[in-house]
Amino acid sequence: MSSRFVPYAVATLGIALAVACSGATEPRPQPSPVLEALPRALSAGEQKIIAANNEFSFSLFRQLGAAESDSNVFVSPLSASMALGMAMTGASGTTFDEMRATLGFGTTSESEIDQGYKSLITLLRGLDPGVDFRIANSIWTREGFPVTPAFLDAGRTWFDAQAASLDFASPTAVKSINDWVSTATAGKIPTILDQIKSDEVMFLINAIYFKGSWRAKFDPALTIDAPFHGIAGDQPMKLMHREGTIRYMQTPAFSAVDLPYGNSAYSMSVLLPNVGQSVDAVLASLRTDTWSAWTTQFQDAELDLHLPRLALTWERMLIPDLQALGMRAAFQAGGADFSRISPLGDRLFISTVKQKTYVNVNEEGTEAAAVTNVGISLTSAPLRTQFRVDRPYVFVIRERLSGTILFLGAIRRMP
Repeated sequence: MSSRFVPYAVATLGIALAVACSGATEPRPQPSPVLEALPRALSAGEQKIIAANNEFSFSLFRQLGAAESDSNVFVSPLSASMALGMAMTGASGTTFDEMRATLGFGTTSESEIDQGYKSLITLLRGLDPGVDFRIANSIWTREGFPVTPAFLDAGRTWFDAQAASLDFASPTAVKSINDWVSTATAGKIPTILDQIKSDEVMFLINAIYFKGSWRAKFDPALTIDAPFHGIAGDQPMKLMHREGTIRYMQTPAFSAVDLPYGNSAYSMSVLLPNVGQSVDAVLASLRTDTWSAWTTQFQDAELDLHLPRLALTWERMLIPDLQALGMRAAFQAGGADFSRISPLGDRLFISTVKQKTYVNVNEEGTEAAAVTNVGISLTSAPLRTQFRVDRPYVFVIRERLSGTILFLGAIRRMP
């Protein structure tokens, strides 16, 4: 894992909140009508998918927060869920059950999960014409590796995935995959692969890109230099500022603002731990039910808001975190069951789950991207132990189920 940041953890974007003087106004007029409701009611399947994604999001975020307690974290659980969801369409048995449970789906049927992913992709892509939001999926296979047509069809149908076969031994294969990643993230994440190992036969990749302008922008002239009081001591930062009516809430553990983009379909909620509270305590409290309740408590308030300008890149291999959350069989060479991916499915296992992310928060808005690569490898053909009967031996003829021995033999020479 490596990170580069200005300043410290995105989960704790530092903001100073105080009641503003009466008469404060937004720096700019509202740009467009607020989207008050979804274009249509969510189906039961879509509600299950969204609840599952949120459950997985908080579980993964808590896990990463504990694993990187002295570092910044910026993860896209949705990207991880999409990439692993594609792999899950080829899983069976315990492998499928563990993946489904870890991704938050409980016992939801596979058909509901598949349809839910498809509907969610369509819904998120079209909510706000003023926000550039992209979801892209792809399946890359080693040339000559046998892939079950139904698996590729599932990727195309439910995830709108592009599928391609490449000569993985050619240097152009890495470039082709990285070029797709770069295009899907508007160049913000230019690469996901450094090389292709000899045992890797498939890559399932999700890319998400988001670019939204604040509904009420910050005036760059009001941005100042200020210290950020992080766990590494004081660090310099650029602190943005605006006053006006802002959605705000407060709990015993933290206060929060909700900052909308575009027509308000998308927003950034910033949670600031109260004095005496820690980021870890806030992370521990994040659950789907509590989050749903909190988001209904935002109310308009007159605030004096200070928010750091932020630029952050982050990456991590996620397999240890997914294992800690209960997804284990999928990563076991010789123990995973991806029989629906290929006739060689009993020899397949997930060898890589790598995510890279990028975020830039400034006076105009926010640009963010994520790529998750699920690499699938093929175990070597099992070595056969030689059993060469070329010396004296004993043999037994028996009835196997009852254990009755019928004949015994000892052969010391050929008759």
